Amino acid sequence: MIKFSPSLLAADFSKLESEIKRVEAAGADMLHLDVMDGVFVPNISFGFPVIKSIRKCTDIPFDVHLMITEPGRYIDVVSDAGADIITFHYESCENHLEVINAIKAHGKKACMSVKPKTNAEVLKPYIPYLDMILIMTVEPGFGGQAFIEHTVENMRTAKRLCKEIGREVDIQVDGGINPVTAAVCAEAGANVLVAGSSVFRADDPRKVIDEMRRSAEAAL
Repeated sequence: MIKFSPSLLAADFSKLESEIKRVEAAGADMLHLDVMDGVFVPNISFGFPVIKSIRKCTDIPFDVHLMITEPGRYIDVVSDAGADIITFHYESCENHLEVINAIKAHGKKACMSVKPKTNAEVLKPYIPYLDMILIMTVEPGFGGQAFIEHTVENMRTAKRLCKEIGREVDIQVDGGINPVTAAVCAEAGANVLVAGSSVFRADDPRKVIDEMRRSAEAAL
């Protein structure tokens, strides 16, 4: 099953509640929330108080992507803010299992991400403990970038590593996702699609989500 996680970074922040309700009604399965610190990535987005405030607006699962250094420092606060899935980057710390264990201790799903230049083979020791893997298909930090073709190999690697140990782990992709790249990603093993501008700025977000989902499912 193909799942869809619209990225809130592309929403109109002057009316977040109505924006969230709009994509929820359009068929979103979860909401992708990018937290950036201006250090791990060259951009700053929103913080945990914003997540906590919008948690009251919806019951849709919050898919929180921590693009920050030393994410273990903030697992308590992001959990308390209402995250359901917490993603951190392989490149952001060295105590990966500690971070995973902290996420699990809060009853949340754990996800690890790799940047485009990182070989997904580095994920192998952690797959037994992960609920989802995020393959970045652009350099993290800014929306609206073009899909990086070679990241497809990271999807294939992640899928193979999961299959080798008999685990069903969601594989998410983020960056430059459209009907064409959605099909490419699905064929390579991805089943969770993140898209921002194409959804939040669409006149009919349901049509956009449905088109990408159909394209991805046709490639399976």
